[in-house]
Amino acid sequence: QVQLVESGGGLVQAGGSLRLSCAASGRTFSSYIMGWFRQAPGKEREFVAAISRSSISTNYADSVKGRFTISRDNAKNTVYLQMNSLKPEDTAVYYCAARGTGIQIPKGPYEYDYWGQGTQVTVSS
Repeated sequence: QVQLVESGGGLVQAGGSLRLSCAASGRTFSSYIMGWFRQAPGKEREFVAAISRSSISTNYADSVKGRFTISRDNAKNTVYLQMNSLKPEDTAVYYCAARGTGIQIPKGPYEYDYWGQGTQVTVSS
């Protein structure tokens, strides 16, 4: 089992940047595919980005391609989400997730095994 704790959320103006972090504890961090999801009020949880165990592969939602970058540091048991050129529609609670099996990077939230508590990101116009 792995425990996930997100940090780095906050209030930022449109066009600004934030970097989210997700610290993991428990089983070997490097054995997990890691993902970021977000959920806005009244909407379903949606995929943002994910990264393979060794950082060789990444996957992004079309809405964030070219603006967001996911990365991980297995030595620090941490995954990051660098968010640039933020837009008001990026406002949501952002969740970190871990998947322990498989090779492909999934986009469905139901395919991830463990979740953090979320961190709020608010982008003002």
